[in-house]
Amino acid sequence: MESPAEMEAQNNDGGRRPPVISPALEAMLRKFHAGYFRIGMSISGQALIWAMLAEENHGPIHRTVLLVLWSLAFFILFLLSLLYLLRCVFHFPLVQCEFFHHVGVNYLFAPWISWFLLLQSMPFLDTPNFVYMILWCAFAIPVVILDVKIYGQWFTEGRRFLCIVANPTSQLSVIGNLVGAQAAAKMGWKESALCFFSLGIVHYLVLFVTLYQRFSGANRLPSMLRPVFFLHIAAPSVASVAWESINGGFDMTSKMLFFLSLFIFMALACRPFLFRRAMKRFNIAWWAFSFPLSALALASVEYHRHIQTLPSKLLMLLLLALSVLVALLLFLITLLNSDVLLLDDDTLYNLPSNHLDSSLKRIPTSNSIN
Repeated sequence: MESPAEMEAQNNDGGRRPPVISPALEAMLRKFHAGYFRIGMSISGQALIWAMLAEENHGPIHRTVLLVLWSLAFFILFLLSLLYLLRCVFHFPLVQCEFFHHVGVNYLFAPWISWFLLLQSMPFLDTPNFVYMILWCAFAIPVVILDVKIYGQWFTEGRRFLCIVANPTSQLSVIGNLVGAQAAAKMGWKESALCFFSLGIVHYLVLFVTLYQRFSGANRLPSMLRPVFFLHIAAPSVASVAWESINGGFDMTSKMLFFLSLFIFMALACRPFLFRRAMKRFNIAWWAFSFPLSALALASVEYHRHIQTLPSKLLMLLLLALSVLVALLLFLITLLNSDVLLLDDDTLYNLPSNHLDSSLKRIPTSNSIN
C-alpha cells in the first residue's frame, strides 16, 4: 500500500506544480484528512442532544444553548468541509489514498454523519420542509456510494477479506446508515429509513462478530488510535435511537440496543489502562471519545422518555453531564494545543501496512485492496 506522499509524487511525475495557493495553506492541506471530522461529529451530536431537550423544555435556556451549539457546529463543519474540498482540488492523490486505506475510507463517512446530525438538530427548519428533503438526499447519495464500495468489497473480495481489514473505525460505515435512517424517519420517509437501517444493522451484526472474535484485522491499530474503541458504544446507541424514530416508540428492540451500548461503555470504562499510551500526547484521535458518549446520552434521553422512572432519570443526567464535560474538555484542550493539531507523523496513515498487504495477497481474489 503506497503512502500519500508516494501517490502524489507519482501523480506529479516528478514535476513541480506552480504555487497556486499559499505555502501555509499548502502544508495544511497535506496534513489535513477526513479524520478531523471527528470534531464536527462531536459538536453536531451535542447539538442534537440539546435539540431533543429543547423539544420537552420550551424555556429560553435550552433554545439559546441549542442555537449557540448549532451555530458553532455549523461553522466548524463548514470550515472542515471547505478545507477538505480544497484538499480534493489540490491534493487529489492524497484523497485517493484515504479512499483505498482500510482505516481512512471509514472516516469518509464522518462528514455526512455530521451533516445528518446537524440537519436533524436545525433549530429554525421544520422536519417536513422541502429544503430538509433536498438536503437529506444530498447527504445520502455519498453514503450510498461509500456503502457500495465498502460492503461490495466485503461480499466479493474473498472469504477472509473482512477478517483482515475490519477494525473499530469500520463501524463508521454502519453509523452513517443509521443516522441517515433516523433523519429519514423524522420527515416521514419510512421506506427510505428502513432501507438505510437494514443496511446498517445487518452489516453491524457481521462486523460486531468479526471484531468480537479478534481476527487479525481487528487488532491492527496503534496505541494512539485506541480511543476509536469507543465507536463500539456509538453503533448500538445510534441504532437504538434510529429504530425509535422508525417505529415511533422506544420498544424492546431499542431497549436491547441501548443496554448493549451501556454494557460496552461500562466494559471500556473499567479498563482505563487500555488508553494510557494514547493519552500521553494530544492527538486528534482524542475526539473519538466524545461522539460515542453523545450517542449514548441521546439514547438515554429516549429511554427515560419511555419509562419515566427515577433510576432512568439519574442515568440520563449522568450520561448527559459526562458527554457535555468530555466535549467541553476536548474543545478547550484542542484550542490550547492548536499548534500541534496538524501532525506530520499522523498515526492514521502510519499504520503497519506490510502485514495487511501480504495477508490480502494470500486471499484467492481477483483484486486487492488497492
